[in-house]
Amino acid sequence: MTDMDIPTLQIDVVSDVMCPWCYIGKRRLETAIADAELTLDIRWRPFQLDPTLPPGGKDRKIYLAEKFGSIERARELYENIREAGEAENIPFAFDRIEVSPNTIDAHRLIRWAGGVDAAMQDRVVEALFEAYFIDGRHIGDHDTLVRLAKNAGMDADVVAELLPGEADRELVTSEIAQAQAMGVTGVPTFIVANKYALVGAQPAEQLAQAFRTITAQQNANDNVG
Repeated sequence: MTDMDIPTLQIDVVSDVMCPWCYIGKRRLETAIADAELTLDIRWRPFQLDPTLPPGGKDRKIYLAEKFGSIERARELYENIREAGEAENIPFAFDRIEVSPNTIDAHRLIRWAGGVDAAMQDRVVEALFEAYFIDGRHIGDHDTLVRLAKNAGMDADVVAELLPGEADRELVTSEIAQAQAMGVTGVPTFIVANKYALVGAQPAEQLAQAFRTITAQQNANDNVG
């Protein structure tokens, strides 16, 4: 099969960059892409697990205590995530995180990266996950976002100019509302071919099989038509 013969399948990944399962889901998606032997058009779509967080974020310990009842309970829950991350070669460093961020500006950055091309968007998404979950950086901070954009190859001056304003904020929030209207309540959610939804950080082999099955169904329908 040549590259021209490999079908292209659109995957919209509804995700939040403060969601550890979304980082795990990204790794599993990457494995699935290789296993499925398909050409996938990957688009990262915004979601906010907690849009009530203030623009400057909230102290991580206070946030976790409020969300889970205690820091101890939060650490128990995150230990399971840490183990899942190790299986995907993600060295989660939750203790380094000092601020739980409002991610709206990170999603604006992801949107701008997608306006360049899919590869740029993927690099920015990866950089945000790594900065937050491995380096413990504040990904709601504008200076941090500008540096990540620059390192990914974006025009840092343009990003620095856009972030303080309202550019694309309404579009991002509208996209989140659209996902919620479609029934998305948790992330990651993989919307395949604008029709099928795969919810959660499913194992790579299950994702790959789903992608192959959906592609086969589409090809069968095209042949009937």
